Amino acid sequence: MRTREKSYVADHVNDLSPSGIRRFFDLASQMGNVISLGVGEPDFVTPWNVIEASYHSLERGYTAYTANAGLLELRQEINNYLNKNYHVSYNPENQILVTVGASQAIDVAFRAILNPGDEVIVVEPSFVAYAPAVRLAGGIPVTVDATEEFAFNVQADQIEAAITSRTKAILLCSPNNPTGAVLSKQELEAIARVVEQHDLLVISDEIYADLTYDETFTSFAAINGMAERTILVSGFSKAFAMTGWRLGYAAGPKEILAAMTKIHQYTIMCAPTMAQHGALEALKNGMDSVKEMCISYRQRRNFVVKALQDMGLSCHVPGGAFYVFPSIERTGLTSTEFAEQLLQEQRVAVVPGDVFGKSGEGYIRCSYATSMKQLEQAMKRMRTFVEAKIN
Repeated sequence: MRTREKSYVADHVNDLSPSGIRRFFDLASQMGNVISLGVGEPDFVTPWNVIEASYHSLERGYTAYTANAGLLELRQEINNYLNKNYHVSYNPENQILVTVGASQAIDVAFRAILNPGDEVIVVEPSFVAYAPAVRLAGGIPVTVDATEEFAFNVQADQIEAAITSRTKAILLCSPNNPTGAVLSKQELEAIARVVEQHDLLVISDEIYADLTYDETFTSFAAINGMAERTILVSGFSKAFAMTGWRLGYAAGPKEILAAMTKIHQYTIMCAPTMAQHGALEALKNGMDSVKEMCISYRQRRNFVVKALQDMGLSCHVPGGAFYVFPSIERTGLTSTEFAEQLLQEQRVAVVPGDVFGKSGEGYIRCSYATSMKQLEQAMKRMRTFVEAKIN
């Protein structure tokens, strides 16, 4: 008698869906004349002084492992940067961990704090890796919807309504991927009161903090009483145009960072040495480049938002990151139908909003981290497509 084939893949991995972002990126890569507004990656090349610093580190023979937590000098500069820009301070020796991208920092954070069955409140629409990272760590993601009614900023009472006896932590991302929403200081303070009342932790993904356009960014860790409850996650990919360098970091309470470093020690050893030297240069002498990129992104944001509104799509003005999240409900198409047909008919790649959570249905994510020339052409093509669907 024939028996069912044995699967050697763990059930909890089999249950994970492939990234919806990568699906459309792969589709677009197989077609010609495509303008991609899909992948969240700066079109800028890493600043030359950062590249040169990495070269020089190799020439000087810095090719061995660093400390598990990363170069101490880099951790010191990370603390200086966070203190100067966001008014939070950490002990570089035991409260900062250099990781392989911010994504690894989030993964290690969950593995360090979650017991099987612990719940994590994940605000959606959200980056596609958040809920899977919770599941892979044995936790249960509990989603809360941030809606356009509040400019896609989650409200404290929504979070409180989702808390149960098993809730361990809340995951926040501000500025947000995919909506570009930026939580105000007042909104963060309201969330902080809920966090304190229910004795919770917060993982605060602040990877886009330097790309904030209309108001001063507030770190959740800077809110009174929250430093000891917050694992601050950030990195160099977005603001410094260092996506391929794969370098991030986490900062937080000593006990939690020690646990995270322990996991990092056994799984990664240390982040790449030459990338750490590049990041050190970025923090010391790269902020002017960040400011220039930020000015360019703001101009692109203004252009794209107006273009989308002019073609008849509702689109809130994102306060940060480099994404817009327009509603496409007027077209009568689902998010996936819109993205697939736009790609096939006009060769413009966007990401369906529902890949970022159920509340993203009826929206699409467009990245404006590409040249104005490309954006102008993409908006012309999209306008032709939208007007045909609406009329």
